[in-house]
Amino acid sequence: MIIRSKAPLRLGLAGGGTDVSPYSDLYGGAILNATISLYAYTTIVPTDDGKVVFEAPDQNLVEIYDAAENLPTEGFFVLHKGVYNRVVRQYAHKPLSLRIATHVDAPAGSGLGTSSTLVVSILGAFAEWLKLPLGEYDIARMAYEIERIELKMAGGKQDQYAATFGGFNYMEFLADDKVIVNPLRIRQKFQDELAHNLLLFYTQTSRRSADIIQGQVDNVTARREKPIEAMHKLKEQAVMMKEALLRGEIDRIGDILNFGWEYKKQMSDGITNPLLDEIYSTAIASGATGGKVSGAGGGGFMSFYCPGINRYSVEASLKQFNGRARRYEFTQEGLKTWTL
Repeated sequence: MIIRSKAPLRLGLAGGGTDVSPYSDLYGGAILNATISLYAYTTIVPTDDGKVVFEAPDQNLVEIYDAAENLPTEGFFVLHKGVYNRVVRQYAHKPLSLRIATHVDAPAGSGLGTSSTLVVSILGAFAEWLKLPLGEYDIARMAYEIERIELKMAGGKQDQYAATFGGFNYMEFLADDKVIVNPLRIRQKFQDELAHNLLLFYTQTSRRSADIIQGQVDNVTARREKPIEAMHKLKEQAVMMKEALLRGEIDRIGDILNFGWEYKKQMSDGITNPLLDEIYSTAIASGATGGKVSGAGGGGFMSFYCPGINRYSVEASLKQFNGRARRYEFTQEGLKTWTL
């Protein structure tokens, strides 16, 4: 028997950072994101040899353990072991013997929600194998708890819900960790136009999002007025983005992204740096009308809205930075699992 799953990565389009506590607990957060045709994949093969084998074939990494009810959350496969421990503790109530292999279509630290999407993919494969009674909100919530609470990894809440639900979603983050996912019915031609005009550029750099997010948390905890006001503006940006997409006003999106970029930089130190600023200004000078850095900031992917046929001049201008543009499409489905 072979159990497989895949979950899509996401592009954050507006409101990024307002899903992070304590801001979301105090003021409520709002995010607009959309999943794209890059995925986190998981394969589980049950075994009877009393071993737990974790594999990342694309990186030639393997870790082997004796099957136990709790595995040490250290080494390369921390996320995998976090999911295993939670599933064994809450559902299996005994050690599980298996081989589990994973792959992600984007590098860690690239800003597309890779870590959280991988957790959703792994958890989905376990749910498929063990026939766990988990709905979409259950899986997203559990993935959040594993990563943020049990493994104590800094970050927000949007990635787990995006990977599980899929599609374009306007998400609200309220007090008491309540999350409301509002799927948006965006006409297909508007999705296609956005995918054509929104250039996704990998800077060939990565970052430690935890440090940037901690700075954001500290700013809110200390009630620093400027960063908090910037987050309020990013909530407004999420509403602006939702209205533009639903109305098909696609060419407004560049201005909305630029609005968010100016306020995003005020949330915390490290969101931008001289290289990212130069890439951004070069893209604007070459025909982009706005853009953003993906995820917490500091590196990874950037996206730029390029109206008309400007994506080609923008892409050409960015070659000097030794990065690369990545083609993608928007996806309608979230987590998928199946058994062979």
